[in-house]
Amino acid sequence: MPDETRLSPSDLFNLIGTTACPVVLDVRRDEDFAVDPQLVPTAARRPGLAAAGWAQGFSAESVVVYCERGLKISQGAAAWLRHAGARAAILEGGFQAWKSAGLPLVPETKLPPRDDQDRTLWVTRARPKIDRIACPWLIRRFVDPAAVFLFVEASQVPAVAERFGATAFDVDGVFWSHRGEGCSFDTMVEELGLATPPLLRLADIVRGADTARPELAPQAAGLLAVSLGLSQIYDDDLAQLDAALPVYDALYRWARDAITETHSWPTSASGIASGVREPAHV
Repeated sequence: MPDETRLSPSDLFNLIGTTACPVVLDVRRDEDFAVDPQLVPTAARRPGLAAAGWAQGFSAESVVVYCERGLKISQGAAAWLRHAGARAAILEGGFQAWKSAGLPLVPETKLPPRDDQDRTLWVTRARPKIDRIACPWLIRRFVDPAAVFLFVEASQVPAVAERFGATAFDVDGVFWSHRGEGCSFDTMVEELGLATPPLLRLADIVRGADTARPELAPQAAGLLAVSLGLSQIYDDDLAQLDAALPVYDALYRWARDAITETHSWPTSASGIASGVREPAHV
């Protein structure tokens, strides 16, 4: 039987970026984290040796924890999580195994501070279309699943960012915005250490749709059409974001797992006459 208390780096990597991703917790000691302050994508920090005090907050959740090498601190934190009712596993080999496998790491120095509910807070212009949906998708799937997004009048973005401790994005004059011919999504993919082949493919699509260059990717015109349609359906920006997230989920899974697949329609006379379809994927 498979050991459900352990997960390999490759298995966890395949879950990150999907709706099946577990909660990921970095339980390294502060001194270990200070040597290399990077995080496995979606990971939040927790003091491993104090797991008895915070484990209850993850009851009924699926959780993966990692310390430096996947030994005593991971084992103990996972045991406390299971005691609290969570489905907890350790990352085999811990942080060092993930790093040795060459998998993406998010630099902690690039992340906004978290609020008192351990969430990152972001603000941008209201009535999103492309970039202001793509960036929240990237953050929710690869950085902070609990991230909060505020959509406000364009003129008020800087003031809201200052007064509410939020990080502005996709507006002029801020770090997380367009650079050269790239869009804000490109900036986030690069700065957050997430430049994997699937996300770079997705970035081409987003850039083509967002900057009126559909020639950059065959899918760009379709993303633009879907995005504009969603903006017509929804008056509420957060409802639009919720509706659009599955679009980006699907594009990411195509970019990761299905770029070689095509769809065909039966063309043979025998197939049409018999009513039998040819396989959809070839």
